[in-house]
Amino acid sequence: QVQLVESGGGLVQAGGSLRLSCAASGSIFSFNVMGWYRQAPGKQRELVATITRDNRTNYGDSVKGRFTISRDNAKNTVYLQMNGLKPEDTAVYYCTSTIRTSSLRAPNDYWGQGTQVTVSS
Repeated sequence: QVQLVESGGGLVQAGGSLRLSCAASGSIFSFNVMGWYRQAPGKQRELVATITRDNRTNYGDSVKGRFTISRDNAKNTVYLQMNGLKPEDTAVYYCTSTIRTSSLRAPNDYWGQGTQVTVSS
């Protein structure tokens, strides 16, 4: 069984910063892409950022230049540093990772339970 546990969400004023963390645990043979998506009320889930094992990154257009994704492979952890937060960044942020649980199994996508980020104006 694999678990992704997010932390670091909360309430912040516009212009402020937050740092999200997501730790993967359980029966992990290998993992490649880790990332963050978010979903605001009444909207579809959207890409925030992804990072490969060799640190290639991809960002959603709305967060480029403000958010930075990073990872620590030794700790099976991905981070999202969010600066210059705006009220429109308010959403539930979900961590995801593509993980293989053994050499005999194909990789699957796993998701965390989500962490709320609220930005007040």
